[in-house]
Amino acid sequence: MPQASPWWTPDVHADRRGFLISRNRIQAALRGFFVTRDFVEVDTATLQVSPGNEAHLHAFATQAVHHDGSTAPLYLHTSPEFACKKLLSAGEQRIACFAHVYRNRERGPLHHPEFTMLEWYRAGETYETLMRDCAEMLGLAAETVGAKQLAYRGAQADPFVEPQRITVAEAFERFAGVDLLSSIEPNGETDREKLAGALRTAGLRVADDDTWADMFSRVIVEKIEPNLGFGRAAILYEYPVAEAALARPAPHDARVAERFELYACGVELANAFGELTDASEQRRRFGMEMAEKSRVYGETYPLDEDFLRALEIMPQASGSALGFDRLVMLATGASRIDQVIWAPVAETEPMSEGHR
Repeated sequence: MPQASPWWTPDVHADRRGFLISRNRIQAALRGFFVTRDFVEVDTATLQVSPGNEAHLHAFATQAVHHDGSTAPLYLHTSPEFACKKLLSAGEQRIACFAHVYRNRERGPLHHPEFTMLEWYRAGETYETLMRDCAEMLGLAAETVGAKQLAYRGAQADPFVEPQRITVAEAFERFAGVDLLSSIEPNGETDREKLAGALRTAGLRVADDDTWADMFSRVIVEKIEPNLGFGRAAILYEYPVAEAALARPAPHDARVAERFELYACGVELANAFGELTDASEQRRRFGMEMAEKSRVYGETYPLDEDFLRALEIMPQASGSALGFDRLVMLATGASRIDQVIWAPVAETEPMSEGHR
């Protein structure tokens, strides 16, 4: 089969250029959004001693070579989050960051190994404020390019209507017939057997080696996400504490955390937290995440000790990470993420055994 022409051929570029110009316009509009709200735009380093400590995020690794020839591991960050929180600890109050981030093992219509993350943080403000930010950004992105609807693969969502809000527990009950909170102890610990029993009662498959987290993720992916963000955007909030490693517990129920995700047209756009500022608890949660990463993938990432030290003096804050490229896709009607990235990363063929 002949290969498709690369992105830099004039005819392919001509097909993509409208999306790319719209991308620039949306980025400029969002920068204006933050300026009018007294945010400072920051620019964080891509190279970090830790790429992040979430079990299912995969980093690109490299190394620093010192003048004496010795080396030390470094990573391309999966998010600017650690650096941004250090800036909050330093005294910044409202910051925003358009960061190129890097995630390994990810490529598809909605995934690219290098993409742009828009993160913003508000010191002293609640994560409900971020929900309002997200709603306004959807409308601003659409208005900027003259779109009446967000669209993806035949699905539509009205960006000018207030997003639906639904808790994770409500979504489990509505879309899967499962009482999620009955499998979570008052201290946030999870009960694998209770969740497995609830899934079996609801007619959902359970494998013998499934953990509580495995079952939770399967229900989210198979039963809940396909029902979110159609007609209007949706905010899925109050994730279990076990699924919110960087978020603080909700004040009204220690089983759930101040975490939400924003969806439109079935596409996840943003992930936000009321930020955890307890350094010892954060260390404990990172340890659990890395234990799970070791169990599933046979690897771990180091902790950023500077980040944990900074967390000790970080003020109460809320922060959100939005997939900027995905927002552009939905505002312009693009069907693949590479259509809205100016210079996509070339796809590579797996190496044969003889070349490894």
